[in-house]
Amino acid sequence: MPFPRSSGILLHPTSLPSPFGVGDIGPVAYQFVDFLKQSAQQLWQVLPLGPTGFGNSPYLSYSAFAGNPLLISLELLKEDELLTDEDLANPPNFPSHIVNFDAVKAYKDKLFKKACETFKENATSEQEQEFNQFCYRSNYWLDDYAIFMSLKEALKGESWNQWDENIARRKQDALHTWGVKLAEPIYYHKFLQFQFFKQWGKLKLYANEQGIQLFGDLAIYVAHDSADVWSHPDIFSLDGETGDASLMAGVPPDYFSATGQLWGNPVYNWERLQQEDFHWWIQRVESLLGYLDLVRIDHFRGLESFWVVPQGETTAMNGRWVEAPGDAFFSLLNEKLGTLPIIAEDLGIITPEVEELRDKYGLPGMKILHFAFDSGPENPYLPYNYNSPNWVVYTGTHDNDTTVGWFNRRSLQEQARVTRYLGCSSGYGIHWDLIRLAMSCVANQAIFPLQDILGLGSEAKMNMPGEAEGNWAWRFQPGMLTEEIAERLKFFTETYGRQPRQP
Repeated sequence: MPFPRSSGILLHPTSLPSPFGVGDIGPVAYQFVDFLKQSAQQLWQVLPLGPTGFGNSPYLSYSAFAGNPLLISLELLKEDELLTDEDLANPPNFPSHIVNFDAVKAYKDKLFKKACETFKENATSEQEQEFNQFCYRSNYWLDDYAIFMSLKEALKGESWNQWDENIARRKQDALHTWGVKLAEPIYYHKFLQFQFFKQWGKLKLYANEQGIQLFGDLAIYVAHDSADVWSHPDIFSLDGETGDASLMAGVPPDYFSATGQLWGNPVYNWERLQQEDFHWWIQRVESLLGYLDLVRIDHFRGLESFWVVPQGETTAMNGRWVEAPGDAFFSLLNEKLGTLPIIAEDLGIITPEVEELRDKYGLPGMKILHFAFDSGPENPYLPYNYNSPNWVVYTGTHDNDTTVGWFNRRSLQEQARVTRYLGCSSGYGIHWDLIRLAMSCVANQAIFPLQDILGLGSEAKMNMPGEAEGNWAWRFQPGMLTEEIAERLKFFTETYGRQPRQP
């Protein structure tokens, strides 16, 4: 589908300022939308929005369909009279520059449970009907998710394949028994999902009214310890006896890691998925497009062929490539849902077959300027090598260092290679020089991590690929989004024709 020339900012909602320890989709999210409009941006890109597990990674979620309860706004719950001013008074002294996930979860969970009890006791018939309609519309994933999360809590966080065999293998008697026993927490988890999607829907409506599209991320794999794998084991590569991943996902050695990246997720049983007309995958895409305007498929190349690592390996080095039925999947997806606003994350080891799949369905690929300067004039990330406008160009992504950090780590010779290509400076620093370069190129869309807009160094990195802990916690501070920054961003946006057009 056509992607008009535009630009925007990459910022996960957890990185927003908030007095409650983590960014959320309450008032500050609306203020960020206002900043985007003020600076003539049209896109707000976020990471996957699912409930996070070990390591707090958005790419290891307990569900491919659910929303992250940590993003629910306490302030909006108060507006709905589910919490009081007293409830929100004197929150703990959370750090303002990072998220302490464990402390935030403990704090918010207590208040969420109070809000749930208030809703249960005081909801009007109209509110109850709205809740019941949400549960009915979402029952294809919500029922499994709610009992899965309730079981995890009752069984002290154990992975599903460590549970008693009857419930691990979803025997009907066990499901019924546990469903009755855990009726209260099951209701609670459904309530949280109802609140998340209610709040997100209002934010999306406001953003769209301001001319801002919400640009989300579909993590190609789901976590092994997730409601999806527990409830649909037949569509994943699992050990029939233990339930462990028999074939694990990852990527071979690359720019980010000399030993590759072993993600540990089970890869898909694509043969079984194809027999079922990719039903689970199509539901997943349709669900995402119900609350996002555009979707980036993370690790797109895994839909053409994917790297599999046998059970027991500790690095991703000893793996192999296996072909996936990506063409059949996209053909059926387009047949059922039409031409979709999907972007392909085509980074890493890309073959002609991956490019052919991407181009056959007209999906924009990605260009990263941090990758552009170190392999000669044929480098495909250099802007003069972009062979069409059908790209999304980034200074860097959440997996890269910030532009300031990236440039400072380069040798003097490597820095000179960058500045020689740029030819002139904006006068505002290397981060604005790369933003200007991205703005000026032919790519239809240009996206910048907020860390680059703010000129922050390596201390503001969102993720360090290959590191299991210590990621995803960065937050920006109140007052950082100044009038001067908004005007500068708007100037470059208008100079290079990326401003909103009148309909």
